[in-house]
Amino acid sequence: MTKHSVIKVITGYVFSCLVTAGWGQTEGPNLIIRADDMGSFRAANIACIEGYKNGIETSIEVMAVTPWFPEAAKLLRENPGVDVGLHLTITSEWDNIKWRPLTHCPSLIDSNGYFFPMMNANPNYPGLAIMENKWNLAEIEQEFRAQIELALKNIPQISHLSGHMLSTGFDPKVAELVHRLADEYNLSAVDRVNAMKEYNFSYAGYEGSNKTAADKEASFIKMLDKLEPNQNYMFIDHPALDNEEMKTVGHIGYENVAEDRQGVTDLFTSPRVKEAIQKRNIRLISYNDLTKSLPRAEATPQLTKAIDKYLQAVEKEKQDLHSIMVLQHGQVIAEHWRSEGAWNKPHIMNSVSKTFTATAIGFAVSEGLLKVTDKVISFFPDESPATISPNLEKLEIRHLLTMSGGHDTDPTGKIRSSKNNNWVKDFLNTPFEHEPGTFFCYNSMGTYVLSAIVQKVTGQKVIDYLYPRLFRPLGITGIHWDESPQGINCGGWGLYIRTEDMAKMGQFILQKGQWKGKQLLPESWINEATTSHIASVPAGVHPEELKGKGLTVKNSDWLQGYGYQMWRCRHDAIRADGANGQYIIILPEKDAVIVTTAHIGDMQAEINLIWKYILPALP
Repeated sequence: MTKHSVIKVITGYVFSCLVTAGWGQTEGPNLIIRADDMGSFRAANIACIEGYKNGIETSIEVMAVTPWFPEAAKLLRENPGVDVGLHLTITSEWDNIKWRPLTHCPSLIDSNGYFFPMMNANPNYPGLAIMENKWNLAEIEQEFRAQIELALKNIPQISHLSGHMLSTGFDPKVAELVHRLADEYNLSAVDRVNAMKEYNFSYAGYEGSNKTAADKEASFIKMLDKLEPNQNYMFIDHPALDNEEMKTVGHIGYENVAEDRQGVTDLFTSPRVKEAIQKRNIRLISYNDLTKSLPRAEATPQLTKAIDKYLQAVEKEKQDLHSIMVLQHGQVIAEHWRSEGAWNKPHIMNSVSKTFTATAIGFAVSEGLLKVTDKVISFFPDESPATISPNLEKLEIRHLLTMSGGHDTDPTGKIRSSKNNNWVKDFLNTPFEHEPGTFFCYNSMGTYVLSAIVQKVTGQKVIDYLYPRLFRPLGITGIHWDESPQGINCGGWGLYIRTEDMAKMGQFILQKGQWKGKQLLPESWINEATTSHIASVPAGVHPEELKGKGLTVKNSDWLQGYGYQMWRCRHDAIRADGANGQYIIILPEKDAVIVTTAHIGDMQAEINLIWKYILPALP
């Protein structure tokens, strides 16, 4: 898959690229477009994905107990850019299709073992409402918990919880339960009674009739005119297709389901609606943007001037900068997008990917799954050469982390171009000329082997292993990570995330593995990972070449030492960096983080401008 096709898959809906201002750089309204009930029918699955890929949807709510959930999960995994909510379900409203709970919960089911059809009393279905029966809170908790765990197992990018037919907010005790479960699973709970106040958003509905597709479009556009600048809104409806499947769906009082929900699909994909949103400067956001974005603060006049001078210098030097974001004291105080950059568009990380792989190793160490002193060949007996050299026998995980595995030159290019699809085997069969721990050689394939080790000991790809431990707590979604022919995340490259996600990672490291009061990763690991373990040189450069290239400790950020897949910098900083100008720069003395995305070949020139203009402006 090419870089551009990956970005297209991640970004999804075409309209998302039309509005490129940053979270703190827009004065128009912010609007969540939410599609409910994915998984209930195949027609709903198709329509929900269509509304995301070619329409205006930003969040899709999926039901885990429904018959078409497996297909829904597959489609959502294939479209990681869409914000996904789990639609917690304890009712089954339709006459011709029903669903049952995942657990034993007799207080929530009818005589046939199906969920009751209604939440509130309905004269057409006497005695068949949750509120008419003695529901049991413990049963609701076990059922909600089972739905959450099934959904997260199959759709790891889920960011929030919502409720089907008011299931999460019909009683204060249930609302409190959902809030507790959301905290436990690092999710936001968006359908509780007080969620609108907590997350500062309002419901926006049709302004007028919504009986026909034409009515829906006209009333929706009329609603857009009522949205106020700098306010957050959420619009909900239920897309599906008017086909034979949906024509069988309905209940007393709501019989035209197929036609009605096709109208929603038409609305969500309407060119006229897209044009109206763009014309009114409305920014489409997701629940994840709303609930887990970094806080914003005003920049000092000094920093504002410095950013202006920095951008002028970037322009003068013809650097293809895509984005820059500056954080201090945990708040975004400056952000700017240009060229290919956009606030909602994942960017290729190149070797910034390495820091995330090393973090996965850190979690595995903290969970007792491995030690940094474990021998690498112990994980790969079948891939190791028949005759193991003394240097290979000494190779430990910590040597891969510090780029001191023993290769004299980086074998990554040769291995990737080989016809052999087993990269680990090729790596271990490449001669190790140096004793591990004694010679620095920037080695991306060594990071791939770290990724393979994580997959060996956890049974999960690095991306899936990091979701509950790092990505979900920090609110990092829309992730893509390239894989090897053997289905292992590349580790040293191939990660796509947004600029703000990079900033979150930098802040996480600055906070020594702590996030919102929770110690996710031991502080001791962060200290070890950010300490210099070996003298470093630029990638592809041997120590004896430094003098001829005019590189010294005073003028090069590549000669400051190397930690665990992170570089030390001048000014006592730490950084993750990736080819062509991707930076996460952590400045402990300033309590600050600076991140960039770019396509800049001379990365020393890029960071020099940051040192010259931005660093002095940080108090």
